[in-house]
Amino acid sequence: MRVRTRARELALQFLFMLDLQGPEYRAELDGFLNEALAGKPGAEEAIEYVRKLVDGVVARREKIDEMLREAARNWDLERMAVVDRNALRIGTYELLYEEQIPMKVAINEAIELGKRYSTEASGAFINGILDRIRRDKGL
Repeated sequence: MRVRTRARELALQFLFMLDLQGPEYRAELDGFLNEALAGKPGAEEAIEYVRKLVDGVVARREKIDEMLREAARNWDLERMAVVDRNALRIGTYELLYEEQIPMKVAINEAIELGKRYSTEASGAFINGILDRIRRDKGL
């Protein structure tokens, strides 16, 4: 598995826990990463990217969530599956703030997170919302 793909999976898992346990849970990130990546190849690069994703999503969560609310016209963000909501947050963050990540990669990685960790329908759901954000932002 590629390092950034693994980093996105770990960021998704941590954002899921952060969503459920509250912002004070952010202090647990280092322990979570050390446990998940200890001794694994590419651990340093993965840890760096997980931190970047988690901190980027947390810092811009209000703006990202507003974009998701606008794009998910018939869906209440709080009623979305927690995995889908956080995969969308990661995808939106990468689309808007990670210039070195190609747009298609950001969208496809978010889709794969949804397919792997949520429901069969999550991939299409995530694709539709991220594509709407992409179009609305003229990307």
